[in-house]
Amino acid sequence: MAGNPSHAAILLIHCDDRPGLVAAVTGFINMHKGNILDLDQHTDSEAKKFFMRVAWDLGQFTLSGQDIGKRFEQEVAAPFNMQWELFFSEQTPRMAIFVSQMFHCLYDILGRYKSGEWRVEIPLIISNHESARDIAQRFEIDCHILPITPDNKAEQEAIELKLLEEHSIDFIVLARYMQILSEKFVERYPSSIINIHHSFLPAFPGAKPYHSAHRRGVKIIGATSHYVTAELDAGPIIEQDVVYVSHKDAVSDLVRKGRDLEKLVLSRAVWHHLQRNILVYDNRTVIF
Repeated sequence: MAGNPSHAAILLIHCDDRPGLVAAVTGFINMHKGNILDLDQHTDSEAKKFFMRVAWDLGQFTLSGQDIGKRFEQEVAAPFNMQWELFFSEQTPRMAIFVSQMFHCLYDILGRYKSGEWRVEIPLIISNHESARDIAQRFEIDCHILPITPDNKAEQEAIELKLLEEHSIDFIVLARYMQILSEKFVERYPSSIINIHHSFLPAFPGAKPYHSAHRRGVKIIGATSHYVTAELDAGPIIEQDVVYVSHKDAVSDLVRKGRDLEKLVLSRAVWHHLQRNILVYDNRTVIF
């Protein structure tokens, strides 16, 4: 965003497409003396749906933050039957990280966090393996080790949910967390749990997908980041990418390239979430 992004409002909107939508939204902002910093829109001509992201400076805006949502609903959203979300750039999101024993994504996230690249708070790391504790301590982040078994899964998830509430967590990143979250857990954080995995699924499932892919002589490997839903690895996709490999690459090369790609794809997905660039609709995403 141009201007002063530290004091801005962001609206994400979707509704049935019809004339006058852009004029209604921008007219509302202009009427209350807002300066638009960024505006993007998309119309799905097949579904006849309209999508929009608009950000504006609140420096001279005549409505208080508490009143913006109520007035927008009355003056614009209700007449056009819009679904909308309102965010404020001055509110720093709070992220929890879940991780198992592969730490490449964890280190990448913590590096971006500590360098100030991301405007986010990370007050909590949860892992099912003790080896994550030392990393959390080095970055001075509260860490809880909660091993998961079929017998204690419900009990441990209840503890996790309590910790997330106590730390006022807004969203969760699964940085190679090798556990399946229950439907009850996922329902507590809709479109707020970001996962990363290799893009071999379902072709090469299991603990050693790169070994299986190497035996088949694959020519590309990929990574996918998506929001978690109750259906395993079937949530709305946020980011994807691929890298080429060849017969010269050993299994270790595939693993190295794959992990590099996972870090990059996950970081892009988290960035889009932090910037409020993502609108989820019908198990798909519109990335502005």
